[in-house]
Amino acid sequence: MRIRTITSGPFDENIDMGKDRSAQGKHDQTGSNQRKNVRDILKLSHDSVPEITARFVNRSAAILKEKLTGIYLHGSAAMGCYQPRKSDLDFLVVTSEELTETEKREYMDMVIELDADGPVKGIEMSIVTREVCDPFIYPTPFILHYSRMHTEWYRRDPEDYLRKMNGTDPDLAAHITVIQSRGLCLYGLPVCEVFGEVPEENYLDSILLDVSDAMDEITKNPMYLILNLTRVLGYLKEKKVLSKREGGIWGLQNLPEQYHPLICSALHEYESGGEVQYDPALARAYAAYMLSQIR
Repeated sequence: MRIRTITSGPFDENIDMGKDRSAQGKHDQTGSNQRKNVRDILKLSHDSVPEITARFVNRSAAILKEKLTGIYLHGSAAMGCYQPRKSDLDFLVVTSEELTETEKREYMDMVIELDADGPVKGIEMSIVTREVCDPFIYPTPFILHYSRMHTEWYRRDPEDYLRKMNGTDPDLAAHITVIQSRGLCLYGLPVCEVFGEVPEENYLDSILLDVSDAMDEITKNPMYLILNLTRVLGYLKEKKVLSKREGGIWGLQNLPEQYHPLICSALHEYESGGEVQYDPALARAYAAYMLSQIR
């Protein structure tokens, strides 16, 4: 991050998802819904994730009540390439209005509790109000955000955290684009009723910012940047919204062979969850080449 269907009963991991406001569904590019349960849609091998997702939805609904417009899943879990040791769970929560400080405190306490039971990389979530979603505002204002890197700050001084953790986030343009093309509505109004069109220039600015420091950072976080660079170039060349795994495959099909070992290593790390050693010189050469193609 750079700040830089109301259900009548509890959400269940086996709920039938495919109706309108009162039943959840996966929104695709045609606006249709697929009647599948959460476990089928997420395609997860990590048994705790559907349960954590269900708890997140239930607890969100209990805390936010009538203010909750919808909860939307994006990222690797929604795109079918979740890896328990390398992926976080990405939620975007939309509310009808601003939250009180009491509501924010109760909500953050819930998120911290669930995050401790979640995947290795934890939960990442942002809360935005519906009014900034349609028409879409960029950079997008948010009223609350959390990721694992902020846990200690919140625990140490929750009042300071709640006072400061708001603003605008360019990343939300990319998140909402993924939600619109491949995301999952877990609760509330369908995607097409909540989110307006994200202008391509806003999406591009968002994904380009995400790789802008690739030359400096690729040796520190190689897997993430190797695959994200392929995603960005894949979009620029073919207008495809790709997952990290799909970006890597696209790179193997379209990039010079000298970089294939690097991409294969990143894909192996991403898919296996193991640790991989990278050639720093090759990684920097790859970053320079990709940025030259992107720019």
